[in-house]
Amino acid sequence: MSVNIVHYPVMKDEVLESFPVFDTGAECSMIDCTLGEGGHTEMLLDRYDNLTVTGLDRDSEILSKACRRLERFDSRFMPVNTWFDDYLKNHELGTVDFILFDLGISTFHYQESGRGFSFLRDEVLDMRLCAEGAVSAYDVVNSYSERDLADTIFNFGEERYSRRIAHAIVEARKARPVRTTKELENIIFNAVPVSYRHGRISPATRTFQAIRIEVNKELDRIGPALDAAIGCLRPGGRIAVITFHSLEDRIAKWTFRKHVSQAHPDIRLINKKPIEPTADETRINPPSRSAKLRVVEKMELDG
Repeated sequence: MSVNIVHYPVMKDEVLESFPVFDTGAECSMIDCTLGEGGHTEMLLDRYDNLTVTGLDRDSEILSKACRRLERFDSRFMPVNTWFDDYLKNHELGTVDFILFDLGISTFHYQESGRGFSFLRDEVLDMRLCAEGAVSAYDVVNSYSERDLADTIFNFGEERYSRRIAHAIVEARKARPVRTTKELENIIFNAVPVSYRHGRISPATRTFQAIRIEVNKELDRIGPALDAAIGCLRPGGRIAVITFHSLEDRIAKWTFRKHVSQAHPDIRLINKKPIEPTADETRINPPSRSAKLRVVEKMELDG
């Protein structure tokens, strides 16, 4: 069955290089914590005939798309519709060889989902990765207090004009609710200084990022998931984490540092500094330019 794939998996060669080396022919297992459209999983299943992958995604729509793409691998691929932190905390310890996190939002969500992830399309504000989620972007924009809205935009978007933007949103919604992405984009555009409106990125970029993170509680999930993932690995197994902004990378960095610095470290860093995409990749796939890859390996604990 033909599947329209719009997502280019980031840092493919680097992810391949991070895969742990085991005895030839030995069965190995992987958890793809952010399956998306299945690009990384397809690459690894093609490369390793002895690999089985459990692919996690909370978005049932994109999970179905990945399943169609990966159906040729039969029992070597198993999809699970869940949040990765929920899955990992209940997984059997010491049994997995490779765990991958690609924390970027899939191109599918921006281009195909129709849920208001991008201000480039005029869509209803939603931004939920899980349709059953209690809070949508509409709720955040129209019900948060001005202070909470400003804090969300500043903390999760690192937006310098967070208070001006929050105030403008609150003033606008007094007349009528802010319903669409274009309405929100216009409010933000008019709230910031003229000199800020035509910079390298749209003045709406950071606010949209912040609202999306708040809606899906994205940052709250990363640290606990990485802690649990380390427990799931067998000795010699590895975790690879691809992040796309400083907030995600900071959590990965400090979580791994915590494990390395304890009295009896249970992981070692494969790369002390994050690996970045090549110039060729950023030219071919511009969204990859902010990607960073961190890899750690599970150690054999004494005793």
